[in-house]
Amino acid sequence: MPSILIVCTGNICRSPIAEVYLRQKLAQERIPGEWEIISAGTWAQDGLPATENGVAVMRERGLDMSRHRSRNASAALLAKVDLVLTMTAGHVEALRAECASAAAKIFRLTEMAGPPYDIRDPYGGSLNDYRRTADELERQIEEGLPGIVAAARQNSA
Repeated sequence: MPSILIVCTGNICRSPIAEVYLRQKLAQERIPGEWEIISAGTWAQDGLPATENGVAVMRERGLDMSRHRSRNASAALLAKVDLVLTMTAGHVEALRAECASAAAKIFRLTEMAGPPYDIRDPYGGSLNDYRRTADELERQIEEGLPGIVAAARQNSA
């Protein structure tokens, strides 16, 4: 079963949103096989809920992340997954330093769809900031899905 870890900083905004979208997209596209999609943060405190604005924005889109709880992106977690997708170049650098043996499977999410760039953190922002981030994550997942699936399957083989 291919496994994908999505990483941001606190695991309360971007990565849980991307986790929910990716899980939904795999189901919608009827991508064969069972998939494990999880999220974590480079500076996450274990057990925190997703932000209220994040939960509200996903609820507007018919998706529920109210039960999400944050977790830290540990070396043990990185070693267990087939693909790691991050929000920024800084996340890639931090994770590669944390777990050098996983370096080849760590990428920015945006690399799956085109030229890499960092996805801005909406933390502390307005509901509209969260909507813009959710729109961007949804677009990146839709456009990058073939690359995401191929990379995860290649590493799980």
